[in-house]
Amino acid sequence: MDLRQEFVEGMARAATFVSVITTDGPGGQQGVTVSSMTSVSADGEAPSLLVCIHHKSPAAAAILQNRAFCANLLNAAQQGHSDIFSGRDKAEIGRFDRVEWAAGQAGQPVLAEAAASFECTLKTAMLWETHYVMIGQVTGVTLSDQPDALLYGQRAYRRAVDIG
Repeated sequence: MDLRQEFVEGMARAATFVSVITTDGPGGQQGVTVSSMTSVSADGEAPSLLVCIHHKSPAAAAILQNRAFCANLLNAAQQGHSDIFSGRDKAEIGRFDRVEWAAGQAGQPVLAEAAASFECTLKTAMLWETHYVMIGQVTGVTLSDQPDALLYGQRAYRRAVDIG
């Protein structure tokens, strides 16, 4: 195996939570499934988080133009949402027509029943080889009564279980 194959295999062994990053504004309404969303800090002027999105994704271009996005942390029952926004589900109907959502306080698409949704103002973006690394300052949080996050690891959807 070469270094890339070993890296991909190693990362496949890591379980990460699944998020759909959505945006709306002058650059259009877009959404994409990612496994690379994480907290940067709860402190500072406002909380912040980081997302990584492929540079060819229409969502990346829209976020750069809209200067805002919503990171929707999917709940454990929202595998279908992940498939819709990742492109795995090839239906002809538009992505936003197939899920329940509402405009949040800042106008960004908040997916109904997501475990948590974080509306953000884009503060910085850097192109690193094939992906934009984007940091957003959180302007609002929506919490549902579905707190269990959808996970992805070992090339399959997973749920967290208590081992304790």
